[in-house]
Amino acid sequence: MLGTRFDAAAEPAQRNRVANLELLGEIDDALAQARAGGGPAKVERHRDRDKLLLRERLALLLDRDSPFLEIQPLIGHGSDFHPGGSSVSGIGRVNGVECYVGGSDPTVKGGASNPFSVTKALRGLQIARENRLPVINLTESAGADLRTQKDIFVRGGRTFHDLTALSKAGIPTISVVFGSSTAGGAYVPGMSDYTVLIRERSKVFLGGPPLVKMATGEAADEEELGGAEMHARTSGLGDYLADDEVDAIRAARQIVARLGHRKLGPGPTEPADPPVHDPEDLLAIASVDLREPFDAREVLARVLDGSRFEEFKASFGTNLVTGWGSLHGFPVAVLANNGVLFSQEAEKGAQFIQLANRMSVPILFCQNITGFMVGTRYEQGGIIRHGARLINAVTNSEVPHLTLMMGASYGAGNYGMCGRAYDPRLLFSWPNHHIAVMGPQQLAGVLSIVARSAAENRGEPYDDAQDAAIREMVETQIEAESNALFSTGQGWDDGVIDPRDTRDVLGLALSAVHGAPVAGASSFGVFR
Repeated sequence: MLGTRFDAAAEPAQRNRVANLELLGEIDDALAQARAGGGPAKVERHRDRDKLLLRERLALLLDRDSPFLEIQPLIGHGSDFHPGGSSVSGIGRVNGVECYVGGSDPTVKGGASNPFSVTKALRGLQIARENRLPVINLTESAGADLRTQKDIFVRGGRTFHDLTALSKAGIPTISVVFGSSTAGGAYVPGMSDYTVLIRERSKVFLGGPPLVKMATGEAADEEELGGAEMHARTSGLGDYLADDEVDAIRAARQIVARLGHRKLGPGPTEPADPPVHDPEDLLAIASVDLREPFDAREVLARVLDGSRFEEFKASFGTNLVTGWGSLHGFPVAVLANNGVLFSQEAEKGAQFIQLANRMSVPILFCQNITGFMVGTRYEQGGIIRHGARLINAVTNSEVPHLTLMMGASYGAGNYGMCGRAYDPRLLFSWPNHHIAVMGPQQLAGVLSIVARSAAENRGEPYDDAQDAAIREMVETQIEAESNALFSTGQGWDDGVIDPRDTRDVLGLALSAVHGAPVAGASSFGVFR
């Protein structure tokens, strides 16, 4: 069992707690904006049509009092588009079956897709495919936002590819159409295994009346072009015809109940008792000033079942903490940063990843990393080879990976600790997280050194005052483009979470990844 040396009353701890609560306040404000949809007027107009809001539909679809792990709720934050990609999606339980559920928000530009909507939809389908989660689309969309068609059309076609590929893989897909499903959006019910339509509400067509009139000269109304009754009786698109929204949701839940869908991974096998140490401390442990280190074991002591952790190679490569534990009863292999990565840490990490694959145990990466060590001694000592070995192991590992960004994620350390490019099944960030090629001060300093050297080579004097101004500008820019809100807005993670919720979020994630078989790699690439 992990002990603790953490002093919650110490000044640095109190400072971290206050700063993290402020950051969480910013996250909450952004989430409130996303959840407000198109604003009071659009919401009221939607209700006047006797329609449920998207989140209300989801609440009825999901099992009562069951958890919902929302994915990328703030994608698009800081852009010209509504945060959240004008949609809501995530992992939830329907009749006891973990599913990937979601849909477009019709109060935001009629549910029309924008570039962030496409990114989010593709990410959701990837999560469903990798973890064998049935997909339920609550469909009501005006199609693509034509003003951004150049950023949607080509990439967006992949959503239909992935949707029908799920069916081939034996992963059920269900579409419940609550209103219009126009143009490309018509292919969502068209390519789903099961389609539920609502009388006098659902409208599914490739071309609506104005387009048909323009293209063919035919005058047709919405009902005969794409109404629910027509599709149920004539075209055959509709499999179930519901009387209203609640009835449609009932039908979707009944479909899931009859699927007979079962997880292919093992269930929890360890005691799922809560940590001995208080998770509330995590707010004070996580350094907001990333130059201040914190011990990853203090985090693990407040996340793992019973604070139990069997550390592996504890005295070797001490800047990388590795070992075995469990989360909500699911065994996990843990790699957590305690500083910069040297050759020993890289070797240790690569070996441990191989062992986790030999035992078919999912891996949890806890990132707080400034990168691999640089300098003559370390280059000559083989840091490139050793770092490549770790990255090779991460790349070719086949057990499920989960990644928690609990601080810095700089340079190739991001790669060696399973950053976004290395396809973790799910990746979440704490509000103090920063990600970039390097820290703002280091990056500005490198640019300054290069500029000074170039001026000397040209035989020109160097303007120190201008250099200071440029360095300040660069530091400000990198700080703004590397923080948690910016990175989640770009879709670089699956959401920013409250550190105190880490154990439950990771537990839900582990439950989801066990929907697919959990089996380790039998071979790796060449380790130099």
